[in-house]
Amino acid sequence: MAEAIYDSSNIFAKILRGEIPSHRVYEDDAVIVFMDVMPQGQGHTLVVPKAPSRNLLDADPAVLGPLFVHVQKVARAVKKAFDADGVTVVQFNEPASGQTVFHLHVHVIPRFDGIPLKPHSGQMEKPEVLAENAGKIRMALAS
Repeated sequence: MAEAIYDSSNIFAKILRGEIPSHRVYEDDAVIVFMDVMPQGQGHTLVVPKAPSRNLLDADPAVLGPLFVHVQKVARAVKKAFDADGVTVVQFNEPASGQTVFHLHVHVIPRFDGIPLKPHSGQMEKPEVLAENAGKIRMALAS
């Protein structure tokens, strides 16, 4: 099997370049954090490194440390922001695993006892809901 090549036209690369709008929660030199437009639960957030890589399998190891430091901060913030019982952290690699956007990213989803995740369907959340949820997470990150 030939090695897959990073495609800079993927949707997250376009978000990083500002070509597609997003509900941003946080940004620094290493990562961007924004709301998933097709959330599996309230507060579903994505942590995306700025460095280009298809997924964990081909990422520069130097990117992974800062990425997961941010994943931990965001996980703590979403748990607090939504008074969640727990947090699911998921990362997919290649189509067989369920990866559909080929830029490394980590899903951070607040979880509540007895409430299953919704399917990651084509159902987009209302922009005002995404904006409100991003604001809650920003407040939790700041406190």
